[in-house]
Amino acid sequence: MPAVLRYAAFADPDRPGGGNPAGVVLDADGLTDADMQRIAADVGFSETAFLRADGGIRYFSPLAEVPFCGHATIATAVAVAARDGAGSLTFATPVGPVELETSRGADGVLRASFTSVEPRIEEFAPAVLSRLLHLLRIREEDLDPDLPPRIAYAGNRHPVLVLHDAGVFDGFTFDPAAVRALMDAEGWAGTVTVMLRAADTVWEARNLFPVGVITEDPATGSAAASFGGYLRELAAVDAPARIGIRQGRHVGRPSLLVVDIPAAGGITVSGTARLL
Repeated sequence: MPAVLRYAAFADPDRPGGGNPAGVVLDADGLTDADMQRIAADVGFSETAFLRADGGIRYFSPLAEVPFCGHATIATAVAVAARDGAGSLTFATPVGPVELETSRGADGVLRASFTSVEPRIEEFAPAVLSRLLHLLRIREEDLDPDLPPRIAYAGNRHPVLVLHDAGVFDGFTFDPAAVRALMDAEGWAGTVTVMLRAADTVWEARNLFPVGVITEDPATGSAAASFGGYLRELAAVDAPARIGIRQGRHVGRPSLLVVDIPAAGGITVSGTARLL
């Protein structure tokens, strides 16, 4: 079996101990689906990425394959840059080609960015939204009236809820099994994304991802890209725009994602990744 690297992606440089762990296999040629699923289950992180020599990449959670994973993409790009040097890359993901840039700063830290596929936004079915709010014990009046619930896509479909009260944002709880059942029924392969505006261009995120022993994701690149598309679609930013997303505080792994929102096209998400 090939070597498995372990990285923490999107670690906040100002807050130690953060980032979202991802497994990375840089020589996945010859691995079967069963091999990749078994390795991902053994690693136990929310996702492990498997890169082939031709640039094809696939992502597996401990339970199943997922179409796209932003933090594992960043981790893989940094791993390639550490091996081959920084520069431009293209990964052939299951949802389409994803362009990446890697660079090494004056501090010696490798950073990576990916540009998502074209985002799109859809409305909730009323019964599905009602069910989700019930499972999270969130009331309709807790939602930001200017930023309505939507399902946002930039590689994965993410239901997006924007709250206006920090107490509700910090305090809501959920039954992981019940949320997982709804996600599976609706085909939400990514996370349930709950957002709160922290400052003019800074947001806080909680991304619910019940899989195995994991219930909440420390940093979610695909959700960040989807949220960027959501803000642009709702004209909630004056594109081109840049926002920061802080995530992971609720699970003790503070993370920072930088999101660039152009006037059109894919959303760019940037961050660091450190070898564990």
